[in-house]
Amino acid sequence: MDTINIKRFGFAVGSTFALLYLGCVVVVMTAGKESLIFLFNTLFHGLDVTSIIRISMPWYNMVIGLVEFFILGWLIGATIASMYNIGQKINPKTKF
Repeated sequence: MDTINIKRFGFAVGSTFALLYLGCVVVVMTAGKESLIFLFNTLFHGLDVTSIIRISMPWYNMVIGLVEFFILGWLIGATIASMYNIGQKINPKTKF
């Protein structure tokens, strides 16, 4: 019976979330306000983000966001691995 290491999978997903967050930070820092508004309006299917978009952000807010994204990703990854392992215990002959 194959199981997923919960801590390692959680770390992998958390690290991926953190990298995506850093990518978003780079985009926000390099793109202009109008470009960001267009990007986010497109991503959110026409939801107008003009009134809530913020270009300038203190560095400590970015660090807090990075930590929060890592923790959220770790929790999601650990939950997925746990559910997979529980499924393997219930029916170990099933191959995914």
